[in-house]
Amino acid sequence: MRLQKITRREFLTKASAVGVGASLAMGSLFEELGAQTGSGKKVLFVWGGWEGHDPGPCRDLFVPWLREEGFDVTVSDTLDAYTDKSLMDSLDLVVQVWTMGEISRDQSDGLLSAVKNGMGIAGWHGGLGDSFRQNTEYQFMVGGQWVAHPGGVIDYEVNITDHSDPVTRGLSDFQMHTEQYYMHVDPANKVLATTTFTAEHAPWIEGTVMPVVWKKVYGDGRVFYSSLGHQVTDFKVPEALEITRRGILWASRSKYEETEDLVSPAYPRT
Repeated sequence: MRLQKITRREFLTKASAVGVGASLAMGSLFEELGAQTGSGKKVLFVWGGWEGHDPGPCRDLFVPWLREEGFDVTVSDTLDAYTDKSLMDSLDLVVQVWTMGEISRDQSDGLLSAVKNGMGIAGWHGGLGDSFRQNTEYQFMVGGQWVAHPGGVIDYEVNITDHSDPVTRGLSDFQMHTEQYYMHVDPANKVLATTTFTAEHAPWIEGTVMPVVWKKVYGDGRVFYSSLGHQVTDFKVPEALEITRRGILWASRSKYEETEDLVSPAYPRT
């Protein structure tokens, strides 16, 4: 496992390079709502997999911010971190940026067991929602799996559907120029934002409303996912960055707060 130390100066330089410095300086709405920040909580940031999703640049953007929030962050470029039981038992949160690839049985068991036992997990785009395609239990945990992005990088709108949840409170609908993820999604997720597909690139899905941001639980652990973040430049959009930051903070408190009733199913429960 390789640990990385990134200074505040390096963080500000890298954030400025992708145009998000001003947004980060605004501070999180979570602070206005009285929510706690890192306060020494332990985070494992795991990065790797397909390089097209900028795992390294995303590490360089989010790890310094986590440390600024007070988290004790371990950075790993290997999935073997998930097999270190003493490490996993000590964690409050995993942030994973690892598209595609394969995960071994021991690695998968270590991660899934930690989340079931109360650790939070957060991630975005393919780094969480297109990882380990053959592992269906992993997909069960995440609550969705990427299957297509019709048209590739296109212009589309993200619609906030839950204006009371702290992850999206105070935010308005916004525009993105990136991949519009079509996903197979768990109907038990608590959906916070959606997007609607047109007929331009796949006529048979015209009008389909697709979740973009959701929260869920797996066992006793909190799971946060956003399909935004194809490349680190997506986080130039302030709303995309802010939603991701808030979701990470929400997931980090998994062990310290009561389990929410997050189920808002597409089909009524009996």
